[in-house]
Amino acid sequence: MDGTLIDSQVHILEAMKIAFSVQGLSLPSREEVLSIIGLSLFEAFEQLCPGADDAQRAALVANFKKSFSILRHTMGPSPLYPGALACLDLLKGVEHLVLGIATGKSRRGLDYVLSNPDLAGRFSTKQVADDHPSKPDPAMVLQAMVETGAFRGVMIGDTSFDMKMGRAAGLKTIGVSWGYHSASVIGENADMVIDHFEDLLPEIQNLWSDA
Repeated sequence: MDGTLIDSQVHILEAMKIAFSVQGLSLPSREEVLSIIGLSLFEAFEQLCPGADDAQRAALVANFKKSFSILRHTMGPSPLYPGALACLDLLKGVEHLVLGIATGKSRRGLDYVLSNPDLAGRFSTKQVADDHPSKPDPAMVLQAMVETGAFRGVMIGDTSFDMKMGRAAGLKTIGVSWGYHSASVIGENADMVIDHFEDLLPEIQNLWSDA
């Protein structure tokens, strides 16, 4: 979701700034913050604050969630990347193809995003951090496959965590270059990396034809 369909970095960076300020901790660099997007929040703060104890990390998580919720209303929702809706419309029309989400967001956060009428009703399975171990553990993807009855799939995402998760679940993997990890980092764990939404369906078909 984040970094693949919606560009939420402004909200994430501002919520991180507030969370660290409340705890009196130094804010990591923008690059460091973007590098952990996709992880569940506790795991994200483990990477950002290796010297913090569990209580401090729990406080950071709580402050981040509170700030992010407020920012969604004061700043408005995170925008969809250009071309995202056209791509989703195209994929919807492909026979025997279903769409699902595996995200580090909470259920509440995902429900808010999917309240957008342009996104509502498009996804047959929705796996969130509340119910599973953090990426790159494959639990979310495996549950999505069970819920949809799919026998093959492609994990699409913008981070190395997405690609590692997909591979751990036995799926093909496609990285997108417009998100929060560099194309070189994503490419180390992806079957391929695309630069434009219009490349997605042809590359999915190519991957499956090679399977």
